[in-house]
Amino acid sequence: MINVSTDKTKLDVPFIQNFLKDIYWAAGRTIEEVQTTIDASVCFGIYLNDKQIGFARVITDYVVFGYVMDVFIIEEHRGKGYSSILIEAMMNEPILKNIQIWRLATTDAHFLYRKFGFTQLEHPEKLMEKKL
Repeated sequence: MINVSTDKTKLDVPFIQNFLKDIYWAAGRTIEEVQTTIDASVCFGIYLNDKQIGFARVITDYVVFGYVMDVFIIEEHRGKGYSSILIEAMMNEPILKNIQIWRLATTDAHFLYRKFGFTQLEHPEKLMEKKL
């Protein structure tokens, strides 16, 4: 049975950190840093028979803006539609329903996010960033 939950007490933080520490967008992230990001985000765990197989989080002000981050399904469970279930749960989460602008960055999952209405930026020249 597959289940998506926003209950942070159910999250397996060592599992999440173990995945993120080796992935290109979060390489080297410590368990303390992962916990900090969880504390500051709306989090989604996806579970198969009560065992966590994936994760996603949203940074938001609950009205104007939401940024999707750290979305993953572990490799052994990819290709089974679980990513779509996870994103659908996120898009239907009642506390996030008023967000006007959603954003995310992806290198290779455009096909997934397009199913949920995400498109390329209309005016990418307006965005800026600062990296440390």
